[in-house]
Amino acid sequence: MEQTFRPVLTIRIFADEKCFGPGIAVLLQKVQELHSLRAAAMSIGMAYSKAWTILKNAQQSLGFKLLDSTTGGKHGGGATLTPEGEKLLDAYDSYCTRLRAYAQELFDETFDEILP
Repeated sequence: MEQTFRPVLTIRIFADEKCFGPGIAVLLQKVQELHSLRAAAMSIGMAYSKAWTILKNAQQSLGFKLLDSTTGGKHGGGATLTPEGEKLLDAYDSYCTRLRAYAQELFDETFDEILP
């Protein structure tokens, strides 16, 4: 059985501590899709309290809000990404895509004669 080898990269953005990475990126993508932090957290198997914690920590480290939310009530609550949150998520996705493509190219170049 022939195996295919590939690099696997996980991109995290740090200030003094980690402030953005794949976990919060997925959470924000789900908020865009579901318009609710609670629903987004549930859809990825994350506790709502943990979602709020990582969101608050990221916002504090980054210095801007990622999410606008309204509490429930007569018309229900909801959440949307702020313009800054959308820009950051788009930039992060683009950066990861480009970096992974380059990593694969470099991997192929470097390991071509060593790994099948």
